[in-house]
Amino acid sequence: MKLEKLPDDFEGSLNISSPQDETPIPGPDLLTQAMNAYSSLTPPTTLEDGTTGPQVPPGMAAMRNKSTTEILAELNKSPLFMTELEANDDLEALKALAYEGTPAEVAGGFKERGNECFQVKGWGDAKEFYTKGIQVLLLEVRKRQTGKGEETDSAEVKKEVGILEASLVNRAACHLELKNYRQCVLDCGSALKINGRNVKAYYRSAKALLALGKIEEADDACAKGLSVDEGNVALKGVAREIIKKNEEITRRKKIEAEREQKTRLELVTLRAALKARGIKTRKTAQPPEMEDAKIQLTPDPTDPTSTISFPTILLYPLHLESDFIKAFNELEPISHHLSYILPLPWDLKHEYTPANVECYIETTTGGLLKVGKKATLLKVLTAENVEVVDEVVKIFVVPKAKAPAWIQEFKTKKGAEKKMG
Repeated sequence: MKLEKLPDDFEGSLNISSPQDETPIPGPDLLTQAMNAYSSLTPPTTLEDGTTGPQVPPGMAAMRNKSTTEILAELNKSPLFMTELEANDDLEALKALAYEGTPAEVAGGFKERGNECFQVKGWGDAKEFYTKGIQVLLLEVRKRQTGKGEETDSAEVKKEVGILEASLVNRAACHLELKNYRQCVLDCGSALKINGRNVKAYYRSAKALLALGKIEEADDACAKGLSVDEGNVALKGVAREIIKKNEEITRRKKIEAEREQKTRLELVTLRAALKARGIKTRKTAQPPEMEDAKIQLTPDPTDPTSTISFPTILLYPLHLESDFIKAFNELEPISHHLSYILPLPWDLKHEYTPANVECYIETTTGGLLKVGKKATLLKVLTAENVEVVDEVVKIFVVPKAKAPAWIQEFKTKKGAEKKMG
């Protein structure tokens, strides 16, 4: 493959701006007028045609009475005023002063410097040197494509192609060490467009693709490399890594599939159990954060004969306090939990005792249902107009003496909410 025919996507690393279309300058030729005005400020001198004119520097004299377009064209030839990068010969002269030698020699020098840095694990510096060498060669390609390059014999072109291929593969190695895996794959792909039998490019692209989790692509790159060099030790090592990674992913997918299947089975079984008991549930748009607490069948979530436990909050509305019961079994009465929760540490008046409190649960109509302390939770939840919202049972606990006043206040607030809603 000849260097002149490299794909267009190679040119992205040049960072060369394209010439802009020339925009006509409206009105009088202001630049020409400025040049002539400058000339009028200097002492007169005799011109070549015998007439008298202002004394001007040689560079300015050359632009005297020229149009704006002509003056800008002259200025563009100077590195200080240039606007068109590719068409400026003076810039190439400056480059030639900085890097003496043919493009192949300059690029080869950068490649050697990159190799030196790579050997001492200076991956970042090595990458920059390889990049400079690649840019030198790609600039030469651009010049030839636009007909501005010098005639080059086939041997020199072949040399340039070899250096470009090596620089791309070496830069890919830097990207691999720096964990720039996508850039590594791109450089290997570019090198393989030059030489489809480059084993190093296949090896490094396979390693990078494996790191990206692209198992099939890595396996393809590895297989193609081994088809070129079936005894390559490095590629065989990558092949083993790919097999191991694929087995790990397959095992992980199997575990995940089994977990999802078990979760679906648990959910279906729970729904069937709730429906069989006549327990109504509802979810809101913004359920509270419950971590791992949830309605579940115990001890076996997949056995419909298991009992159901519910996350439950005991609310003390007169003191804005609460207690959380992670698993309130359907066969347990509220007294079972009150026996170890009460007395409360903040109850300085000792109003909250198992015998001195009453419990209530809100109904779907906005009223309150008194919960018998010896009644099982199942009996409470199967009562009419009772539902479990967002998988949490809420039970209000108030002192007996203050219960009537609190009930009246609760109803008043609910009534006001309905009117506003």
